[in-house]
Amino acid sequence: MVEESNTGASLNIHSRKNELARKVIVPLDYSNACDAETLLTALSGIPCYMKVGMELFYAEGPRFVLSLKERGYKVFLDLKMHDIPNTVKGGAASITRLGVDMFNVHAAGGIRMMEAAREGIDQALAASSATRPLLIAVTQLTSTSQAVMNQEIGISGSVEEAVVRYAKAAKQAGLDGVVASPHEVRLVKSCLTASFLTVTPGIRPAGTDVGDQSRVMTPREALAVGTDYMVIGRPITAHPNPRQAIENLIEELI
Repeated sequence: MVEESNTGASLNIHSRKNELARKVIVPLDYSNACDAETLLTALSGIPCYMKVGMELFYAEGPRFVLSLKERGYKVFLDLKMHDIPNTVKGGAASITRLGVDMFNVHAAGGIRMMEAAREGIDQALAASSATRPLLIAVTQLTSTSQAVMNQEIGISGSVEEAVVRYAKAAKQAGLDGVVASPHEVRLVKSCLTASFLTVTPGIRPAGTDVGDQSRVMTPREALAVGTDYMVIGRPITAHPNPRQAIENLIEELI
């Protein structure tokens, strides 16, 4: 009976670790696939997301995304599409056919542009067996301070007000969620719905360098405010043992 109890507890802990790992998005901030390979090998078997951004995608193209899917990784394609609606619709269709699990547009493109991205997904799904990806909108970058937003970008008011305005537009356009700093998670969910997804960069374990981020939280703090996905880069990717880094992080969250 004791052995059965211990086995059940172990399975529950393993399940919880996997659940937490699925909330972690690791950015592949590399200039080529060869440089990314060391990290991919180190994290093999951990069910986290891999984020492919502009640098790597522009260097390696769709074939790299396909290779990640073949290896069983979930993929967040982070290209922040922002163009006229018809162009974004076509781009969204192409991305959907790649089989990514999540991608984003920029909310600053407006409701019609975001609706076009959703239409591109529908168009691709009607003609293929691809799985519907999550579609999220970028609100304000976590590197953007209020001074930069007000004085350089020309948006008045607080960062929080701008984030909520963009989030409401994304929801109206039929998107699944937004990219926002962890500091805006509670506000976004309270103004919209708890099920509206938040993807949060700016996650830094206690005691680590915040780098070029302005609005940050620890992983535990981010989960406490209700975020759905956490983008955690350098604390994992720059660690001498990336696998140990992510395993330690998950262990601390249980």
